[in-house]
Formats: sequence, structure tokens, C-alpha cells
Amino acid sequence: MTDAKAAVEAVNGGVRVYLRVTPRASRNAVLGPMDGPEGRQLLKVAVTTVPEDGKANEAVLKLLSKAWRVPKSSLTIVAGQTDRNKVVQVAGDAGELLAVILAPWEG
Repeated sequence: MTDAKAAVEAVNGGVRVYLRVTPRASRNAVLGPMDGPEGRQLLKVAVTTVPEDGKANEAVLKLLSKAWRVPKSSLTIVAGQTDRNKVVQVAGDAGELLAVILAPWEG
């Protein structure tokens, strides 16, 4: 069973979000939680850009910034620069960020 809460963890100064990115998708979207490798829960993200020269990474950060209403400068890819599985750190108040990030799947 997938659980969006398990894809996000509070850390010092913000949260870390575990992602599975699909480049060359038909639309840009945060699609929801999914089961990842080794039992890790991930948020599935789709971007239309190609995965070359960091273009897909930039598109992911832009999409997340818009979806979560945070400045793009507060987002950092801390793992997975060249992998589809990525870890993004979001700087800010962990409680507020958790509420915003998980809102689409609460309920």
C-alpha cells in the first residue's frame, strides 16, 4: 500500500521528499505516492522535458516550486542528480511544508 507520508520526512531546516521522476511525459504533474525500490515510498513526478544537461532536474524543481508554493531557491536535489529516483530537500518550516506537500492525498 502506498502512503504519501512515508515519502516525506522532516529534517533539520525543512523536509526531504523522495521522488520517482518520469521524463518525456505528456504533462508536468505530481502524480502521487508509489511503491519504490527496497520498500521506500516515493512521490511520482512527471515532466515533459528530456533528461539531458540537467533540463529534467530544472523542470522538476520548477514544478515542485509551483505545486507546493515555495520559492524555487528553497528546493535542492540532494541525491539522484542523474537518476530517476531523487531526494529533494525543501527548506522551511517542516510542519507547514508537510501539510502543503501531503494535502492532495489527505483525506
